[in-house]
Amino acid sequence: MDVSQLIQHKLGELGLGQRDLADAAEVTESYISQLLSRKKAPPAPDRTDIYEKLGKLLKLPAGTLAGLADLQRKQDLKRKIQSPPVPLFREVRELLLEKCKRERRREIRTIFEKEPFGELERLITQKLMDVVKGLAREELERESWLRTLARESQRTYKQMRVAVLEFLDADVFSITPESCIAFLDPLIVSWDIDLTSFSVEIVLNRRIATAWLKRFEFVQTEAESAAGEASGLREFLNDRSLSADATPEEIDFLQRLRFKNGRRPTAFYYYRELQNLRDPLHFRRK
Repeated sequence: MDVSQLIQHKLGELGLGQRDLADAAEVTESYISQLLSRKKAPPAPDRTDIYEKLGKLLKLPAGTLAGLADLQRKQDLKRKIQSPPVPLFREVRELLLEKCKRERRREIRTIFEKEPFGELERLITQKLMDVVKGLAREELERESWLRTLARESQRTYKQMRVAVLEFLDADVFSITPESCIAFLDPLIVSWDIDLTSFSVEIVLNRRIATAWLKRFEFVQTEAESAAGEASGLREFLNDRSLSADATPEEIDFLQRLRFKNGRRPTAFYYYRELQNLRDPLHFRRK
């Protein structure tokens, strides 16, 4: 039984409808319809509060829907990892270029068109997504922030809640024009990159973001870990079945791990470490 089947079973048992689900989760009825018809995959449990809200309405034990969604997503991922990555939508590329600093835009466009979905295009897209996702995670529970963002992108509050769920689930290979219009467009004012040092500067909308300027520097440093450590982490990151849903913050944590006495962790070690990091049972409440 998957998420859709369980929800529909409970709806029939309790005599509820899709509108009841939409109201409980504070999302649109259209989103619920697509979720139940499997046109949309269930969102990642650690990036949304939707399962807790739906579980209470459907009188399910805490964690039931989230656990089922996590299992379903892993099964879907196994089916997808054999497929080659799809380049960005043309509309996504055009929006990114429109946000590029004017005097740099022609040069960046030439590189993008010469190397479609090449290293530079992926780097910039990923960095812009990381910044906006970080802000969305910080503010997700603050209704006033979501309403401000909804006004900026000319959407309703419920439509914006749906957009958040979809954007947080997207990656550099799957971001859609709709996500760009909902988030990248209203949140990002401009960006620039130094093609010599690859340092990136991102200017955010001051009406929405308190920390409106982000800078990222890429500098050479002495290696602090053994080659074996780097090899295991590299294998983990390259294996999408293990690392596809890892967030930038989680990857940064894994990169900072250090080992003594010549120990050489494997890719699976990093996967287990990631699961330990996510398990609330391993941390004391404040």
